[in-house]
Amino acid sequence: MTTNPPDSVVALLASRLEESADQLALWIKSGDWRSRTWREVGNDVLRMASWLVEQGVEPGDRVAQLSENRYEWLLADLAMHVAGAVHVPIHAPLTGEQAAFQIRDSGARLVLLSTSEQVGKLAARADELPREIQCFGYDSCDRAIGDRPCRNLWAELPEYDEGSAQELLEAAVARTSGETLATILYTSGTTGEPKGVMLSNRNLVSNTLSAIEPFAQCPEDLRLTFLPLSHIFARTCDLYCWVASGSQLALAEARETVLADCVAVRPTLLNGVPYFFEKVASALADVDVATAPTALRDLFGGRIRLCCSGGAALPDHVFDFFTKHGVPLLQGYGLTETSPVITLPSERGVRRGAVGRAIPDVEVRIAEDGEILTRGPHVMLGYFKNQAATNDVIRDGWLHTGDIGHLDEDGYLFITGRKKELIVTSSGKNIAPVYLESLLTQDSLIAQAVVIGDDRKYLTALIVPEFAALDAEIAASGIDASRCADVLQLAEVFKLFEERIASRLAVVSPYEQVRKFTLMNRGFTVESSELTPKLTLRRDYIHANCRDLIEAMYSTG
Repeated sequence: MTTNPPDSVVALLASRLEESADQLALWIKSGDWRSRTWREVGNDVLRMASWLVEQGVEPGDRVAQLSENRYEWLLADLAMHVAGAVHVPIHAPLTGEQAAFQIRDSGARLVLLSTSEQVGKLAARADELPREIQCFGYDSCDRAIGDRPCRNLWAELPEYDEGSAQELLEAAVARTSGETLATILYTSGTTGEPKGVMLSNRNLVSNTLSAIEPFAQCPEDLRLTFLPLSHIFARTCDLYCWVASGSQLALAEARETVLADCVAVRPTLLNGVPYFFEKVASALADVDVATAPTALRDLFGGRIRLCCSGGAALPDHVFDFFTKHGVPLLQGYGLTETSPVITLPSERGVRRGAVGRAIPDVEVRIAEDGEILTRGPHVMLGYFKNQAATNDVIRDGWLHTGDIGHLDEDGYLFITGRKKELIVTSSGKNIAPVYLESLLTQDSLIAQAVVIGDDRKYLTALIVPEFAALDAEIAASGIDASRCADVLQLAEVFKLFEERIASRLAVVSPYEQVRKFTLMNRGFTVESSELTPKLTLRRDYIHANCRDLIEAMYSTG
């Protein structure tokens, strides 16, 4: 259909449908695992694109989608590229208030919703939505959003007509350029009002092609996707890499079933966040490689050849565990604002603690204050309706990431912390809390840690125990837990954590030691707004919610 190098997602899709029509493309669990070919996927995409056009969606119109990962999510995203719509994906766990803000701020004219639960969220905020907006659901639902019915999308999709579908696809390829706006993704980061990151087709396609270049992939490769597709990591590195490479994709049934899904579909490729890989390592911590050399590989179904970690810092001990058990775990680095990949290792070019080297066509340099800067075709167009915020992060063509790091002599990038998260103590010491927190959470008894100390004389920490491991440790140590309703109040438990913290921080300087800590009886979650959807700590919310606990640690000398 086109002989020029693709610079749009719809051109990637058209080429894939032309080249791989009868090859296996997708696996979905609907009772049993069922497969679809590229032709079948393409037909459904083009049916939905035709339907969008019938609803009056024109090129440049924003269409919001509030949905968990499912087949319709993939179809809707690719159909929007064909119709020329700008996709505004909304993270499924967000509240109705947060979703309504993104719909309203983006100017979306149509909303796609997955379940009656998501419909209910917007129903409670109906008066905050534009009156003219249309709402459609993937599941049958008799609820209305104010005076708007939520019609069933599947009941309205037209039959597939090959002639008109091909005309629509060819027109889309001809119309769409690299500069065409493809998506707006709202990111809260760790502080501040949500900002709409505008990514173009060139942003997405250049990043996709550069991300797959280090890794040989073939039609027999199968990647299991379980990270939220509403986040750019999964969208580029799973969805678009799948389209570009012509490999196979399996949609995990749920976050809780990932390992069971691995056994069922036997993936060769898997993207995840450090938290997931750390949980896997903890589950197999006592397995001896000498007696069970394939235990980790078997846990992933027996065919796994490559895992990639992103979204946050990968602890060295997790990398070491995977390496020891013969499953490569590569750590990359990027941001929503960079589509997202900035650096990646290759299969043969891995360095412990590094996040790889700049991918093709991407530049990275370190500013005088240690901040990581990047420029290239991966850098966003800007923040939607927010030129001031855009100018604040893109200066002289360089995106200022807000992360601190260094490059070694071979161009490998090492992340050491967040510029905005640097703690400056009252004595003028600069401390990167992310590093200290990564050391603390390497301990089997510590699930989460937040280090505090800005403008204070010393550091403190909020510690969330790994409760299952703590129960086992209490039993093994012979501590009498029955004499206290809350085991976290026991002196022996406090002493246990005191020793573990001191041990983990033995490698850092005196002013980086945690002088006091509080054991939390709950974890930090996305639902409490204390974590972002990619599980990054939102320190301002944590500090606000735990203000009394924090102040208590500084109330005495």
